[in-house]
Amino acid sequence: MLLVDDLLLSPFTGLLWVFKEIHKAVQQEQDGEAEAVTRLLSELYMKLETGVITEEEFVAEEEQLLDRLDAINRRNQGGDEEVEDESDDG
Repeated sequence: MLLVDDLLLSPFTGLLWVFKEIHKAVQQEQDGEAEAVTRLLSELYMKLETGVITEEEFVAEEEQLLDRLDAINRRNQGGDEEVEDESDDG
């Protein structure tokens, strides 16, 4: 009977495995995106320190990168906090 059960459930277990692999790939991509933004922030600080960019340019670019990093973190946490943050502002 166990062999019959395995045969009947094999399409579902295969589909479950595919979904787990997709989820793992998405997680890795999101982690890589956060690391890339952090690396860009480090480069931005170095540009400010060496005088390549002005403080106004730094502030504008830093704000964009920090917003992007916050969005990544919210997405990784499920996005529930975005709704709470918006309701606190109003």
